[in-house]
Amino acid sequence: MDQARRVAILIFDNVEPMDFVGPFEVFIAASNRGKDFQVYTVAEHDRPVKAMGNLSVNPSYTLDNCPKPDIVIIPGGWGSRQEMHNEVITNWIYQVANEVELLLSVCTGALILAKANVLNGLKLTTNRLAVDELREVAPASAQIVEHARYLDNGKIVLSAGISAGIDMSLYVVGRLLGSERALRTAQLMEYDWKVTEIQ
Repeated sequence: MDQARRVAILIFDNVEPMDFVGPFEVFIAASNRGKDFQVYTVAEHDRPVKAMGNLSVNPSYTLDNCPKPDIVIIPGGWGSRQEMHNEVITNWIYQVANEVELLLSVCTGALILAKANVLNGLKLTTNRLAVDELREVAPASAQIVEHARYLDNGKIVLSAGISAGIDMSLYVVGRLLGSERALRTAQLMEYDWKVTEIQ
């Protein structure tokens, strides 16, 4: 691509911090000083988001004014159980899913994707402690893989809990920009990345 891919990371109240900060760090570390990725947070409302642990985060944009993304990341956390029923968010995801290059989820972000009706016929994973919750809302045509670190369905890539979002993001960097860039990013982060086989 001639210009940097825009990476939008959705945040919401009671989002798990590592679910969004881990991928945020990977994509900025891999960005070649902003030349390859521009990373920003997006939320439903223009106000601070209270992540789990009362971490207060100011979103860069709202759903209405964010730059058109190339990659969207949906994190999880306790707040995902509420936001999966938020039609403003699920309708936005359904719409952007048709337009983006990649749609990624971390942990229970998969619950939100399921409610956005974008997971038909795909292989799914989530936090191991939330597999039963995902099974309740996943489409019958989907296959849940309980012990996968991350799963690549082409446009949609899902990861298991919390730190698995870092591994998935490094994998995506490798898929887009080559394995050397992914390995260099992990080294830059001083992250002990164990490259696993995709299922």
